Amino acid sequence: MALERLQKILAHAGIASRRKAEQLILAGRVSVNGQVVTELGSKADPERDEIKVDGRRVRLPEERLYLALYKPRRVVSTLFDPQGRPNLSDLLKPLPVRVFPVGRLDYASEGLLLVTNDGEFAQSLLAATRRIPKTYLVKVNGMLTREQQQEFREGVPLSGRRTPPAQIRLLERAANPWYEVTLTETRKDQLRLMFLHFGRLVEKVRRIRIGPVELGKLRPGEFRALKPAELAALRKLLEAPDGGAQRKRATRSQAKSHGGHR
Repeated sequence: MALERLQKILAHAGIASRRKAEQLILAGRVSVNGQVVTELGSKADPERDEIKVDGRRVRLPEERLYLALYKPRRVVSTLFDPQGRPNLSDLLKPLPVRVFPVGRLDYASEGLLLVTNDGEFAQSLLAATRRIPKTYLVKVNGMLTREQQQEFREGVPLSGRRTPPAQIRLLERAANPWYEVTLTETRKDQLRLMFLHFGRLVEKVRRIRIGPVELGKLRPGEFRALKPAELAALRKLLEAPDGGAQRKRATRSQAKSHGGHR
């Protein structure tokens, strides 16, 4: 393998993002073949050189995996839980290599979660999370009025700042209706807090789409490899510097088209 910059190697290995990897190098925490390296332009061969961070050997994944996983309810979106609750390791045991989740779904929610062993890809996705729309099916304990739906689309105040524009449409008119919601920003408990702003409690949350990747026919606990077209579309989103601005314009136009109940 050709020589590569150290920060790129560390990012591929999932140690840190390229920017944080640069900080590790400057702090003297990275060594190559026993020699501490502090220059950002330094290169190494990840297959032949012994690269360490804080004395621990850095190893690149042998096979790159990009997966769509259906996280069930009451499963923690981590590979280990100190409280002993079910976690992703229980679902991913059949895989021959270690993988890790990109982002999270809270304990009570279910649905689509992306999983990979490509550290740089994961870091890029997390850094671009506000450019990638995520779609959820949400069951609540009461209907929103037309006016409340419009306010939901325009953004509601949470913790001192307004949420970005969102999409919402009624899927099932009932005492406990289902809504489809698309967000470009997902702060902690954001969906639940947005509905609570209107006096509605969320009963169920299922994420069905992340950018171009859909949950599809996966059942709870199942996973599948991303299709080449899905992976290519994700990478294209990561490369688009103005994706956020374009998506906001699309969100506003779609919000107008979903003004009524269904």
